[in-house]
Amino acid sequence: MDKKQSIIEINNLSFAYNGRNVLEDINLSIKPGSFLGLVGPNGSGKSTLIKCLLGLLNPEQGEIRLFGEKLGRFHKWEDIGFVSQKANSFNSGFPATVFEVVSMGLYGKVGLFRFLTKKHKEKVREAIEQVEMEEFMHKNIGQLSGGQQQRVFIARALVSEPKLLILDEPTVGVDAKSVKRFYTMLKDLNRNKGITLVLVTHDIGAMTEYVTDVACLNKHLHFHGDTEEYEEQEDDMMSRMYGHDVQIITHNHDPHHDHSADGGRES
Repeated sequence: MDKKQSIIEINNLSFAYNGRNVLEDINLSIKPGSFLGLVGPNGSGKSTLIKCLLGLLNPEQGEIRLFGEKLGRFHKWEDIGFVSQKANSFNSGFPATVFEVVSMGLYGKVGLFRFLTKKHKEKVREAIEQVEMEEFMHKNIGQLSGGQQQRVFIARALVSEPKLLILDEPTVGVDAKSVKRFYTMLKDLNRNKGITLVLVTHDIGAMTEYVTDVACLNKHLHFHGDTEEYEEQEDDMMSRMYGHDVQIITHNHDPHHDHSADGGRES
């Protein structure tokens, strides 16, 4: 793929639920190798935009291209990994080990009822090692903490070797102590493995240490640029997006830190 060609290209995208505009005239281009933090308040259209990208919702108008192909013609879905915010909302008694859960990410390639080859099993082990969960490989998924489970679901998305990984609020339900390690892992996947990342998050204060680019969404796209540009105009731009004065409070993910100030503006 041409390094100059966008992995995601969104042009004049609009979407409405029951006549209520959720996204209006969105234009966004994401280059290979980017780590984009997509931020905005609840109800701002972040998850709706992701669903449009994945072909789960049809926009009212506009065009989406993935890897240069129009969305309707795009078929190489194995190039895109997706981790939902609901990924770890499952029955804790689900009888599957970490290895088995991660191997499910290969079903799209090998088929649901095909046996995994030695090569496939090695890919599963490599994906588990990438998220530093090898010591839990044969543990039941229900025995893990929320943060550990979420890393397993990232491994499941990574096992098919995607070029693009989209994560929708991945730190929801993850204890504060694990969040910094989680972000560091994502940064490593981006910088050292070359995977393009789109991270939907409320964690505005912390994410700028890890992402390369920021997009701020609240029905309209209020900002898209690199981290340095974002930090230069952060307070003013966030106030415009939220519709009232906002003071950005950064935190260090200390488990004893009070996060109420960080989350207070997320209404």
